[in-house]
Amino acid sequence: MYHSGNVAQQTAGPATGLLDPAGGGRTQDTEAVFYQRCTWCGTAMYHRVLCPVCRGSELRTERSEGTGTVRHATVVHRNTPAARNVSLIEMAEGFVLRGRVMGPLIGIHSGDRVRLSTAQDPVRGEPVFRLVDEPYRAWT
Repeated sequence: MYHSGNVAQQTAGPATGLLDPAGGGRTQDTEAVFYQRCTWCGTAMYHRVLCPVCRGSELRTERSEGTGTVRHATVVHRNTPAARNVSLIEMAEGFVLRGRVMGPLIGIHSGDRVRLSTAQDPVRGEPVFRLVDEPYRAWT
């Protein structure tokens, strides 16, 4: 839809392959998070159709390093037999995404550094992260 191609595909094509850098089908790298960067203003974003800053539609797909910081963490008790963590993670590249952080629910706080563990949770389909500084948390 937003990649180079014929006019019919640009106007009526599905938006399902936007984050697929191979351009059709799943990528072989399942342990990575892909995001978009606006070619006009350079804003990084996650799963968007238009740039939230300049409304540009020319977005290129890039691979994230997988490191970030917890911006908000909460414990959810609904629709699940056990409590689970839902967090907003600000990645090093500048975009924010929703994911799950592994570890004790009470031990996950805003400002904690995390690294990507699995690109997709098999049940929820969200990225799963692990704490980077967990052993040294008591020292701060």
